[in-house]
Amino acid sequence: MNAYDIIIAPVVTEKAVAGLAEKKYTFRVASNANKIEIKKAIEAIYGVNVAKVNTISMKGTKRRTGRYEGYTSDWKKAVVTLTEDSKTIADFDGLF
Repeated sequence: MNAYDIIIAPVVTEKAVAGLAEKKYTFRVASNANKIEIKKAIEAIYGVNVAKVNTISMKGTKRRTGRYEGYTSDWKKAVVTLTEDSKTIADFDGLF
């Protein structure tokens, strides 16, 4: 699996932006990716040193459109903590 297939998109929420000061970055990742694959993909794409990866399986939320209701798809979130001597990720620099 390609590194760009594993890392889908960065997650930009209030909680995710609050973690940037502690060098914690949040990404939406492929649901079949494990922590080792996520670590290697982040290091390959951004050129940083990863200390720890935490993963969370997110359930889809209920959505309504008029009288019809359904659920959004389930997805996987990864919180990546960088080492102290690592540089920051440039995609998140202007957020905090």
